[in-house]
Amino acid sequence: MDSPASNSKAIDAELRTLAGLRGRVEVTRDQWGIPHVKAENPDDLFVLNGYIHAEDRMWQMEAALRRGIGRLAEWAGPSALPADRLARQLGAEAAAKRDYDALAPETQAMLVSYAAGVNAWIDAGGTAQEYDLLGEAPIRWEPWFGVAVMRQRGILMGSVWFKLWRAAALGTVGPEAVPLLRYDDNGPERFIVPQGPEGRRLTATLADLAPAVEALSGFGPGDGTVGGSNNWAVSGARTASGMPLVAGDPHRAYEIPGIYTQLHLTCPAFDAIGFSVPGVPAFPHFCHTENVAWCVTHTFADLHDLYVEEFAEGGATYRTEDGWARTTTRRETIRVRDGADASVTVHETRHGPVIAGDPATGKALALKSAQLFDTDRSLDCLVPMMTAPSLDAFYDSCKGWGVIDHNVVGADRAGHIGVLIRATVPERDAVNGWLPVPGWTGTHEWRGYIPFERMPRQLDPAEGYITTANNRPVPEDHPDYMVTDCHPTTRASRLAERIERVAALTPGDMQDFLRDTDSAPAREIVARILAAVPRGGPLLSALAAWDGRMDPGLTAPTIYYLIRQEMTRILARRSGLDRASAHVAASPAPGIPALNQLWWTLPNLLRADDTSLLDGADWGAVIAEAVATVGAGPQPQPWGKAHRPVFTHPLAHVFPGAPGVAPPSSDPTGGDGDCVLATGGFPGSGTGSVYGPVSRYIFDLSDWDNSRWIVMHGTSGHAGDPHYSDQNPLWARGEMVPMAYSAAAVAAHAATRTVFRPV
Repeated sequence: MDSPASNSKAIDAELRTLAGLRGRVEVTRDQWGIPHVKAENPDDLFVLNGYIHAEDRMWQMEAALRRGIGRLAEWAGPSALPADRLARQLGAEAAAKRDYDALAPETQAMLVSYAAGVNAWIDAGGTAQEYDLLGEAPIRWEPWFGVAVMRQRGILMGSVWFKLWRAAALGTVGPEAVPLLRYDDNGPERFIVPQGPEGRRLTATLADLAPAVEALSGFGPGDGTVGGSNNWAVSGARTASGMPLVAGDPHRAYEIPGIYTQLHLTCPAFDAIGFSVPGVPAFPHFCHTENVAWCVTHTFADLHDLYVEEFAEGGATYRTEDGWARTTTRRETIRVRDGADASVTVHETRHGPVIAGDPATGKALALKSAQLFDTDRSLDCLVPMMTAPSLDAFYDSCKGWGVIDHNVVGADRAGHIGVLIRATVPERDAVNGWLPVPGWTGTHEWRGYIPFERMPRQLDPAEGYITTANNRPVPEDHPDYMVTDCHPTTRASRLAERIERVAALTPGDMQDFLRDTDSAPAREIVARILAAVPRGGPLLSALAAWDGRMDPGLTAPTIYYLIRQEMTRILARRSGLDRASAHVAASPAPGIPALNQLWWTLPNLLRADDTSLLDGADWGAVIAEAVATVGAGPQPQPWGKAHRPVFTHPLAHVFPGAPGVAPPSSDPTGGDGDCVLATGGFPGSGTGSVYGPVSRYIFDLSDWDNSRWIVMHGTSGHAGDPHYSDQNPLWARGEMVPMAYSAAAVAAHAATRTVFRPV
């Protein structure tokens, strides 16, 4: 086990009283500061859930809330205004209140208890360094805030940005090239359901796209998302113990504090341990109970449609197939730190809010999103998930989840493994997946939602394992349209390859898989580089001797990355797509940098030798120019130094260098966006890693105490706390700490104990 020796000596308990409790609650923290909470009833347990989240991460919780409802500029100043404006346009606060009012009484009771715990910590004088810098006090927590935070953590992930990108690019590259602007391997790929088969992606014809192209004419000038995650399950037939193993890592931006914090909640109704989301009770994404383990990756299901709306009367009316309808408008004011208040006029059609363009000009884009359009009751799933006796029952408990789309991989103590696509997906035609569609014809409307009973689910595949890595969830001839854009199959295929190599898999093997730095795209692109420029001095000599592993001690990965980066810049410049980011369709926050999109387009264009976006050049010339540019630049550094993770804090730009918001530095790590160790960067901003595995986990169903986990910095969100960044060195090396579950294991690892009693 990758950790210091456990502490088995008796720990004296600190005694506290807490208003709102009905009974005794004990909180044991281990040597990593991870809290294990044991209560006599669920209400008290959720009170302490809120209290501990506030104690460790209160400022982060409120920042997520403010982001979710469009009030972060009150803290972060003008830089937060675009995102606040979008949140106001989406009506996110009203949606959260609507959804809270629709939740089951027991779910509302959970959120009330959680809020009581947060407020008890505030009432005891709780604060954080960020509040001191801002001259603010923590907000009194309200029960509906948890709904808003949960939505904010996944709002508008996925398809909307790809559609906006293609809309922004359309006037530059023309409709013929639109199908090229897609995450695409252009080759066989694995599906999530069913596991195992491979197929090829379908594409759109010009006839398919014609209505959208026509609708977009005149919209804006004529030429004007981070990587996902891994998870997998292996059946007992493939493990040394004869019981399943489940493992994975969610990939998110490296923001401090990290999105997840470790937590263990125990009461007579359930015993659950996993990664919690500060601001939200229980375990939405990663957890195991006595009976079931589950984990998620992002499905990239198409939850969002964009409609080109045609307006008249200065935007007061919009066109439908039945005539003209009145536009709904409202005005909101956003307070801005160190700046003037900003006024936002929100325009809404039957499809939803206008998020790009000005209705007064005659055309604008309205968003219809499954995350916002109808009432969502995702949080009703949280307690049933923790009490499910089997994997199949757990999947049944997910009915109604819609706040974000997931590939939920799991296993149970009966030995079953499985995967469910957990999402609320609109039922409509696949052509909606490419571009904004005309909003006035009636031919692109939703026909309701795909019923939960039709959502893809598979138990115990014949292969004896399941892998997902944001790859295509179902074959494209599946009866229900699910997705247009998703990640290449590279990571899922690499995981399958490694699983199939070993006959008796162990948790140690799972940990080794999580730090796999092999990059098949790197080998493929390097082969093309070497074929185009056979003589190139020490840079190309290093590439010729390289096996494609993005290891931190090597310089070849840096050389490869810099050359691919320069090739992407040349592609953007020659295609004219470097100007697409300024198009009005790319205006919704945080914007759509062309280089970030074209980074993923480049491998398929190379593979197909497609030069249609190169303005008369060929790939040999592009490669030669890129190699020459990199060769004339600074000496490439070893990959661990060049690609070192860059942690950021939302207030670092407001209070430069101030204690509390200066993020901790990380130890070096390997990998890149194409590896299982998916430490990705943004091609337009150097070689550093800005997103990656913010946590990792291994669930061992033969012995829960043999499970392991890690987060990228630590349990605490308070700079200077011993547990603020104590997990980072292990995280950077791909190591983990024990996930103590049984009472004996929790006691053995105990560092502190606190007993809370009613007032």
